[in-house]
Amino acid sequence: MARVVFLGVYVTDLAFWSDRLPRIGETVVGQDFRMGPGGKGSNQAVAAARAGAAVTLLTKLGTDTFGDVATHVYQMEGIDHRHIIRTDDETTGAAFIMVHPDTGENAIIVSTGSGGAITVAEVDGWAEAIAQADLFVTNLEVPVPAVLRGLELARSAGVPTVLNPAPAVALPEAIYPLVDHFTPNETEAEALSGLPVGHEVEAVAAARLFRDRGIGHALLTLGEAGALLVGPDDEPVLIPPVSAGKVIDTTGAGDAFTGAYAVGLSEGLAAAAAARFACAAAGISVTRVGTAPSTANRAEIDRLLGRG
Repeated sequence: MARVVFLGVYVTDLAFWSDRLPRIGETVVGQDFRMGPGGKGSNQAVAAARAGAAVTLLTKLGTDTFGDVATHVYQMEGIDHRHIIRTDDETTGAAFIMVHPDTGENAIIVSTGSGGAITVAEVDGWAEAIAQADLFVTNLEVPVPAVLRGLELARSAGVPTVLNPAPAVALPEAIYPLVDHFTPNETEAEALSGLPVGHEVEAVAAARLFRDRGIGHALLTLGEAGALLVGPDDEPVLIPPVSAGKVIDTTGAGDAFTGAYAVGLSEGLAAAAAARFACAAAGISVTRVGTAPSTANRAEIDRLLGRG
């Protein structure tokens, strides 16, 4: 079984269903509320574990109730959490999520808490765990200096890398050549490229710009349009979406995609085939409520792709 190591953040998701956000000074009555595990790195780790990888998560949690919830989740999901740091200096993070009850679209405010305080020195302490991986995955909820160090350690150990650049923040040019697979959505691709990504031709231009910066494979997720891949041969490949039913909640789709993409890559699939596997995982995720709880298991993904 392939070993995938995630450097990321855990937050507790506080999800509210409402047809609009309140204005300043206003209270809006919601239609539903749920609390569950979240944070991009954590969600992606759960998605990868359910999709068939042996997963290690590198993060930092507070010594509080939300931190205890996180470790319980990892025990239940079979995720290696032996390297997680517990600290009294910061609280575990949380996210406010507003989900539209009709469209499933969402708006999110996240406070990354302890995970957002991961240091370069702490990443250095995880060097051995990173070196033992078949694939290393991280994202931008982690501080950029820590992300850069994680990618450097993976590259020096010969471990392929995935960077999910979410949320989009300014990146030093030194990061791009360290990334074998880059997985922004449309909004993130626009923010990081400075180019519009409203249709396939524009997406290709943005993907090629990322390739020019040193990225190995630029894989842009395009929502209902699927995903657009530009690899080392510079030929764009459009991967169509895979529908599993009515869209209920899109909150967890991106993390389900990245987690499953990591599994496909770690098992030796070519990038386009791994992206199709990821599209199936995302297609299942949007038919369910929540982030990590919405992610599919391997049998469900294989069945949707006609493999089961």
